[in-house]
Amino acid sequence: MGAAGRRWGRRERALLWTVLVAVWDAAWGQLRYSVPEELPKGSFVGDVAKDLGLELPAVRDRGVRVVSEGRTQYFALHGKTGHLVTAERIDREQLCESVQQCVLRCEVIVEGEMKVYKIEVEITDVNDNAPSFRPAEKELRMSETTAPGSRFPLAEAHDPDSSPNSLQRYELSGDEHFSLAVQAGPDGDQRPELVLAKALDREEAAFHELVLRASDGGEPARTGTARICVAVLDANDNAPVFSQAEYTVRVPEDVPVGSVLVTVTAADSDEGLNGHVKYSLKKITDKASKILQLDSETGAVRLVQSLDFEEISSYELEVQTHDGGGLFDTAKVVITVTDVNDNAPEISVRSALSEISENVPLGTVLALLHVEDRDSGANGQVRCSIGESLPFRLEKSFEDYYRVVTSGELDREKVSEYNVTVRAVDGGSPALESSALLSLRVLDVNDNAPVFAEARYSARLAENNAAGALVLTVRAWDADWGQNARVRYRLSEGRVRGAPLSSYVSVQAETGALYALRSFDYEEVREVRLWVRAEDGGAPALSSNVSVRLEIVDENDNAPQVLYPPAAAPSSAAGAGWAGVELAPRSAEPGALVAKVVAVDADAGQNAWLSYELAKATEPGLFRVGLHSGEVRTARFPLARDAARQSLVVVVKDHGRPALSATATLTVVLAESVAELLSELGSAAAATPGEPAGSLTRWLVLAVAAVSCLFLAFLLLLLALRLRRWRRSQLLAAAGSAALRGVPASHFVGIDGVRAFLHSYSHEVSLTADSRKSQLRLSAGSCCDTLPARPPPDEPAPLLGEDSSAALCADPAAAPSPCVSSENGGEKPNVPPFLCNVVEPPKEYYFYLAGIAARITEELVSRAAEAEITAGQDPMAARCHPSRARELDLGKVGRGALGSARCLQCREEAAGAAVDRGGARGRPECCRQPRPLRRGAARSVARSLSRRPGGLRASPGYGTVLQRGGEAGGSGRER
Repeated sequence: MGAAGRRWGRRERALLWTVLVAVWDAAWGQLRYSVPEELPKGSFVGDVAKDLGLELPAVRDRGVRVVSEGRTQYFALHGKTGHLVTAERIDREQLCESVQQCVLRCEVIVEGEMKVYKIEVEITDVNDNAPSFRPAEKELRMSETTAPGSRFPLAEAHDPDSSPNSLQRYELSGDEHFSLAVQAGPDGDQRPELVLAKALDREEAAFHELVLRASDGGEPARTGTARICVAVLDANDNAPVFSQAEYTVRVPEDVPVGSVLVTVTAADSDEGLNGHVKYSLKKITDKASKILQLDSETGAVRLVQSLDFEEISSYELEVQTHDGGGLFDTAKVVITVTDVNDNAPEISVRSALSEISENVPLGTVLALLHVEDRDSGANGQVRCSIGESLPFRLEKSFEDYYRVVTSGELDREKVSEYNVTVRAVDGGSPALESSALLSLRVLDVNDNAPVFAEARYSARLAENNAAGALVLTVRAWDADWGQNARVRYRLSEGRVRGAPLSSYVSVQAETGALYALRSFDYEEVREVRLWVRAEDGGAPALSSNVSVRLEIVDENDNAPQVLYPPAAAPSSAAGAGWAGVELAPRSAEPGALVAKVVAVDADAGQNAWLSYELAKATEPGLFRVGLHSGEVRTARFPLARDAARQSLVVVVKDHGRPALSATATLTVVLAESVAELLSELGSAAAATPGEPAGSLTRWLVLAVAAVSCLFLAFLLLLLALRLRRWRRSQLLAAAGSAALRGVPASHFVGIDGVRAFLHSYSHEVSLTADSRKSQLRLSAGSCCDTLPARPPPDEPAPLLGEDSSAALCADPAAAPSPCVSSENGGEKPNVPPFLCNVVEPPKEYYFYLAGIAARITEELVSRAAEAEITAGQDPMAARCHPSRARELDLGKVGRGALGSARCLQCREEAAGAAVDRGGARGRPECCRQPRPLRRGAARSVARSLSRRPGGLRASPGYGTVLQRGGEAGGSGRER
């Protein structure tokens, strides 16, 4: 348990340290990735957006970008995914030749937030380089007296890859006289040595060919070879020796090209060829071989290219000297490059604002700068500054980053643009400096209200001015810029004589011009005081007011203004051309109102009196215009030859001196029916150039729809009336008198609650207004000669029952007696007693009937004559004798009884003709189409019976008994 607890404790501590390191890196805004070298362009490195907590829209919208150290940009940020990808092919051996761990650094800059995140990318090695020897062929000279076991250093192979892809082992092949030994150097490198395994004999073999092979540890392994030629020489007693085992020299980086940096020397005690020494480079890097050159005769190390401390600060070489006998010695040369202040500070603007509002708070970040000096020591120490008179200051963010922030208030009205120069000076001697220019434009804030040029304005305006006349112009300026300085004018709320001020005057919003919207009248308005407000376009808007006094000057120069009909527009939309069309039926009588021209005059008194005249017309005598009313009326009946479209020009004049006038044009269409109207309008629309055909179709559809709706409404109303009449007949049949229940329904006719029983006698009656000339005569003919047949079911029931008459003619014995009730089985008087139980009617019955008819006739004649004569719509009454003016058509109440003649004389002639012909064929039309008596007329007759005596002149005619039904269908009162 204790061991397990300690093990879990170690794991928890390791996890805690890992979390702490991650939190530390995140807190400092640093990320670390690792990728192999030689990746193609666009390869994935890391998910920067996710690791930094940036949303993808923010990556696109906030200007997130990647900046790499140095002049080459090796990484880029993918805008759609937020991934860090490679921008170039990366070669680790080229970037980090002598560095075990190759790390490239870059920075992610969020311009919108002025934030910087550091990223480190470790470039791991891949086995892309094979070991190589320099030179690839080497010649060794050995004396034949060389003792076995002697060691001769060989050239080392160079592999730029890092472990484990670097050099791992050597192999020797080719001859049994030699073997290979590998020694470890002070830096841990492997140094191959050729070991003489067997004594040499020049006479046996003067040359020996060997192959040295070097292999790395990659998968698969790469190899490099070098050829070694060993020449066997005669005896050489002394080997050359360097004066120093290590040569160290310090040179400044600005040393001229061609200068000798160091000279190595070696001495050999032998004479002749064995004492002559030469120098060669045993070990040198590729970059050093391009910059340094060794003189093989003198041993001088010469500079062939400029040194750069910022790239390589030291070089290590191994120089070998050998004599003519093949003996050699090795020395180490170390060249240290010292820094010179040859690099000025570099200022990089990582992020900057080009515009800033003038009301930003203090401390707002304007720019993010990166300052770097490639020199070292005091030469690389940089001081940055900006001008003291500017409202900005520099703040160091971290490491080599600076922020430009605001230190004072900005005012665009004073300074609208700043050119901020940032200077960087290093600590070298002499000091070097550089600068960067930041251009900053100050955006305007609406902090200034408009100011008027004058404290108050006044103007004089003549009355009766033209609408839209310029009164005066107010002017205001705003010190702001752009939209905030755009001044717009408007009127403050006010009223003039109860009307809004805006209906009298208006101000042009852009220019401040004050216009009169209507004609002023000095007698009504003598002075107008108003306020004009100037408002800028800021948010929120600022404004100021100024008072304006408008004085009206009296004049009299207003012409009449035609309000209707409106003037036709020169080019109007579809259907607009019909706006001035007036309609008049062809059946219109003289004096019918067609249209009215409406005009006004702004003057007062006599100057405002208007008169209307018809100046021009298509048919001059067809229309007339009211002198003072402007009403257009028909002067005569329209004739068939009159054109369907009539054009009228009306002149409106006032009574001023001089008189002023105006004209109005009216178009009148004469149409009797809707179809004719639509046809005329359609032809007019087709004749109008440029008017779309769709307008005519639309109006036709609307007209047909309106007519259809009216027709449907008429049908519904007619159906309702039919149903009401049928329902009333049902109620009257159910509510009939008990005394007449046994009588067939065909013997009765009902009009609004009044029933008439049809007697089985036929009479001819002649009625006059004079009772002394009235006659009642019993007809000797058959009753079938006076009563018509039963009407069809769809025709209304006549006032006098025709079906009962037909029944009497068919079977006189079957007719029920008016004095007997079939329901009770006995006799019940339903008529006056003297009329019952008679075969031939007594004389009293005729006088009874004649009295009723006389009173009905006199009452109806008097009322109808008064109504028709008063209305002036009865031409027949005008042709009758004046003394008969009150004798009017009884047919308005009962046409089936007395006919439709306009006076009593005509009625008597019609009745006589009907009797002479003896049948329904010669009867007047009104007798064949009877109409029921209206309830109002029946009540009027009832009232008149009790007031007026009547005269009667009788001839054989009709006999009736009138009965009014009770509420519950019982017996009624006799009339």
